[in-house]
Amino acid sequence: MPSNLLNLDKAHVEFGAGLHQVSAQHTGDIGALIGKLDSSPINAPVRRRSAGSGAATELRVGILLWPQFPLLSLAGLCDGLRHAADVGDQSRQIRCSWTILGVPGQSVQASCGVSVAVQESLSSDCDYDYIAVIGGLLPAAPMASPRYIAFLQLAVSLGKPLIGICTGTFALAQAGFLVGRRTCIHPYHVEDWKAAFPSLDYSTDCHYVFDGDRISCAGGISIVELTAELVRLNCGPDRAAKVIHQMTVNPAASSTHVARRHALGYGTSDHNKLRQAIVLMEKNISTPLEIGVIARLVDSSSRQLERVFLAETRTTPSEYYRNARLKYARWMLMSTDLPIITIACECGFSDASHFIRHFQQLYGMPPGRMRKALQAGTAEA
Repeated sequence: MPSNLLNLDKAHVEFGAGLHQVSAQHTGDIGALIGKLDSSPINAPVRRRSAGSGAATELRVGILLWPQFPLLSLAGLCDGLRHAADVGDQSRQIRCSWTILGVPGQSVQASCGVSVAVQESLSSDCDYDYIAVIGGLLPAAPMASPRYIAFLQLAVSLGKPLIGICTGTFALAQAGFLVGRRTCIHPYHVEDWKAAFPSLDYSTDCHYVFDGDRISCAGGISIVELTAELVRLNCGPDRAAKVIHQMTVNPAASSTHVARRHALGYGTSDHNKLRQAIVLMEKNISTPLEIGVIARLVDSSSRQLERVFLAETRTTPSEYYRNARLKYARWMLMSTDLPIITIACECGFSDASHFIRHFQQLYGMPPGRMRKALQAGTAEA
């Protein structure tokens, strides 16, 4: 692995030491802990801004939003910076700042329907430490302003690090900014990535990747981890510890990165394989994959995958997959007027009788009777 490539575990081995030092020294109630984090004298290598580039702000992030972006990615990034930027629970942009860039007077709609207004134009001075690109739903990517790519080209010429968040990596790759770089991709988008960029390297077994001046993040809850690491690098471990404390779990109760990952729901490598397998199952409802194929796609064997599923879900991968398809069928029965045979095909069953038999085994009644009960709102359903 190149020296400039940091995955989640390596980054958090470094960060965990700072977090442990803070939590071991500062105990007591939450208010007292936050006060001590805000005034912590911990010293660590911190990347400082150049002279004349803006007062005491240590970390400035310019944010480009692609159409139909995930609101969680934006919220996680901004809220993490907010906690690091000021003392207490104030939200002044003192030590950190964040700005939505774009075409003045316009707004960008998130995938959930919420619109976010542009705050500043795409200026030529590009006075930011990082430019973060939060991608959106892939079909909406062509709707992004062509000025965005021109601005990113300017940022690259000025040596600004680029961050691809969620499908923001697709936007960076499409513009040629990820050639020769390793990129963190969400397991859900692996097939999309391989189809679009077959020659580009990628990883799914981490939450973010640093490869020189290109940074990538899978999105979702991973953005909190990446934001904490950016804060640690630029503002120090005390700021990063405050981000983790405010947004996740009490560091006094989880003084190591391993314990904190478990508290957040991050598991072992086997658990990662479990989650990746479930994503593949959910993405392939209509045309189910063979379990052996799923095992190979998550770098496991069928037997290893079965042991993980039995330990975590108490079912085999085949049973879990079939039940997931049947649950989807139940939702379709309730929310659509599609015929039973059509629902059976949509849920990956080769014939209606096969579907009906398994449905009755799981729910105690055939799908037709379930639909009538759901429509009538009876207790039977």
